[in-house]
Amino acid sequence: MSGLGLKRLLPGGSWLATYAFVYVGFLYLPVVFLPIFSVNVAATPKFPLSGYTLKWYAGLPHTPELLSAAWNSLVVGVSASVLATAFGILAARAITRYRFPGRRPINGLIMAPLVLPEIIVAISMLLVMLQLGLSLSLFTVVLGHVLVCIPYSMTVLTSGFEGFDRSLEEASADLGETAFGTFRRVTLPMMTPAIISSLLVSFTISLDEFIIAFFLTGTEATLPIYIWGQLRFAAKLPGVLALGTLLLVGSFLLLSLAEILRRRAARRTQSEGGLYA
Repeated sequence: MSGLGLKRLLPGGSWLATYAFVYVGFLYLPVVFLPIFSVNVAATPKFPLSGYTLKWYAGLPHTPELLSAAWNSLVVGVSASVLATAFGILAARAITRYRFPGRRPINGLIMAPLVLPEIIVAISMLLVMLQLGLSLSLFTVVLGHVLVCIPYSMTVLTSGFEGFDRSLEEASADLGETAFGTFRRVTLPMMTPAIISSLLVSFTISLDEFIIAFFLTGTEATLPIYIWGQLRFAAKLPGVLALGTLLLVGSFLLLSLAEILRRRAARRTQSEGGLYA
């Protein structure tokens, strides 16, 4: 809707536009300073800049602790995204295809991590892991991240399943294909964009997640834990700003690709809506 149309519908349309502009600026203006200070010659982030340099970026590949943390985050992110997407496919298909007692409460329970305070979820997960006798490691971090990522995965996948043309599956069954064969040959190919979108969103959530990893990690740090540790030393700040800039750009690219794929899946299944709509 155009700005003129908004003003006609809302007497305070101009104020609404101003509020939206101020709100977005308040949220994202601090992020803009991250890449600016990451190329500053001086280690202190302040204006005016002392000069421009890329030495902070060049030093990142030569930091063994950083490379180890990056590898740990990659392992955790890939594992959590694959598991969350696999569970999300099963849950989204059940929620959208079948009507059974407790369907809505179960759906609400799955989505609960989106609204619960994350520190409460992290402490609860820690207590459960200790009660089960599991030692804190990357495995426990993966379990925690799967719990957090499943709601995001389900949101994306539900958008694809809701508009899926069931006549395609019925035609496959009429031709003699088994239920599993129909799911593998018909359903999954049609849902591929939504599945890839779910993988990308879940990986991004896992890559940036700090609180769950802080409580459930052992001696093997992930990238957010590594960044937290480096912030205690002023001399490490420029490297942290450079690393944060790379993570920011990477997250933006992954989420943009996920949204493109989600919209493609929505068009293929004649369904709109989902995580970003």
